[in-house]
Amino acid sequence: MRSDWPRATGLLAGCALDRAFGDPRRGHPVALFGSAAARLERRFNDGSVAAGLLAEAVAVLPVVALGAVLERRGPLVRCMATAGATFVVLGGHTLAREATLVADQLAVGDLPSARRQVTHLVGRVTDELTEPEIVRAATESVAENSSDAVVAPLVWGGVVGVPGLIGYRAINTLDAMWGHRTARFERFGKAAARLDDAANLLPARLTALLVAAVRPGEAAVIRHTVARDAKAHPSPNAGVVESAFAAALGVRLGGRNVYASGPEDRGTLGDGGPPAITDLRSAVRLLRQISVAAAAVSVAVSLRRPGR
Repeated sequence: MRSDWPRATGLLAGCALDRAFGDPRRGHPVALFGSAAARLERRFNDGSVAAGLLAEAVAVLPVVALGAVLERRGPLVRCMATAGATFVVLGGHTLAREATLVADQLAVGDLPSARRQVTHLVGRVTDELTEPEIVRAATESVAENSSDAVVAPLVWGGVVGVPGLIGYRAINTLDAMWGHRTARFERFGKAAARLDDAANLLPARLTALLVAAVRPGEAAVIRHTVARDAKAHPSPNAGVVESAFAAALGVRLGGRNVYASGPEDRGTLGDGGPPAITDLRSAVRLLRQISVAAAAVSVAVSLRRPGR
């Protein structure tokens, strides 16, 4: 069994590109995919689960097929395709930047700007959020998306290569667009939500393990908090990651959030007090540590696979 060096090298190169540049401001392939998915939803959505399942297949399968074609090319093409796909699907740099901007605006007392800025990170209504609520919203987004935007794509990239990278990103994007509990998407978006839950099941738990690995002094507290509190969250995956972050930071996350569709109780995660601006900055540092650890894991996984 030879090491799959094109995949490993491509993953590392893509991580380096994301760390250096982040998401492009215009013409991002994920945004283009989202525009196509919006048109697809308008055509297919008749309010049924079957229509949502069909639309999910129509959107995701061609993306996976494209990745499979690229995965079967020569080593240099595979390496370049993996690097490009990794760069496109990762969101760690942009996530850290957006959260840091929220912290900076709050630090100078600019509450209106912070309320607008945090909408880049969360889907809840932010018009009347107080400073502690804004900090909590941003911290929870950093936690959840450390799995969704960093660990999960790298895991699937390490295991499957280009199809895993871009296929996962397509699934996650459709969940963000269609997986809402509203009259329009309650049934149509069910397939998108369930498939995203399945795709993130193992990555979310790996993320919690990585949090404990990079914060070994709090590892026991992290394990205890995740086991106790994760189930209080309505998401089977976000609760795991947010509980781990809450324990690592020594804060309390969760609570009542208000969305366009109405209020939702996210449970109580952790034993500390509400997160402060300094805790939000600590969450960003934790995100960056996890990103490095996840890149190492994905490369290790790829190096244990047969080469071409």
